[in-house]
Amino acid sequence: VVENNQFGKLFSLNSQQVSSQINKVQFSVYCAAAITELLRKQRDAIGLTTFSDKIEFNCQPKSNSVHYKLMYHELEKLLQPYSNTVHKTTSTAQVLHQVADTVHKRSLVVIFSDMLDTPDKQDELFKALQHLKHKKHEVILFHVMDKEKEFDFDFGNKPYRFVDMETQEEIKAYPSQIKDVYIKTIKQQQKELILKCHQYKIDLIEADIKKGVEHVLIPYLLKRQKMY
Repeated sequence: VVENNQFGKLFSLNSQQVSSQINKVQFSVYCAAAITELLRKQRDAIGLTTFSDKIEFNCQPKSNSVHYKLMYHELEKLLQPYSNTVHKTTSTAQVLHQVADTVHKRSLVVIFSDMLDTPDKQDELFKALQHLKHKKHEVILFHVMDKEKEFDFDFGNKPYRFVDMETQEEIKAYPSQIKDVYIKTIKQQQKELILKCHQYKIDLIEADIKKGVEHVLIPYLLKRQKMY
């Protein structure tokens, strides 16, 4: 399951470039494609869901070559620069409820999302995660982030124009004026997410886009080893 608010064309990057040049959606696509390739070599059935404010694409798990080509084609669409982006809101909770109801029981559900819903949507998001576990699914949640900017709020002491990529709302501010409040809020949200994932027995993995794709695959492989 890949949260998406961008569409476009494929371009080739090596591992070092991936960690320094791409955004969160593109990083998620590379990770999802790598996992898909591992499953393809094992002849496992795999499905794909991409979403923004609604499900953009969904296919049920299969293991034939035509199906894999279709998924790679859909993943390829998600790779594009910000300049051509069509901005959309996301509805993570709603989509996860749909996934929980439509995927076969006892499936492995791998989610890539930045989990940056507004506070008023957090409860619904946690209910959606609980719904997945209630349906007996194993869940791995890759919390995709730019840790340096989104969590550490590491900006220089000069005026910035912060733009919400979904709503396009703008705020002009000196980072030093809002840093303490921002970090306190984001840490509280992260604490609640960790707590809920532990409560629901969901594997939560930090996926920092600056560290490259490899650090995402290791926890996934360890999870698969435990399951099988």
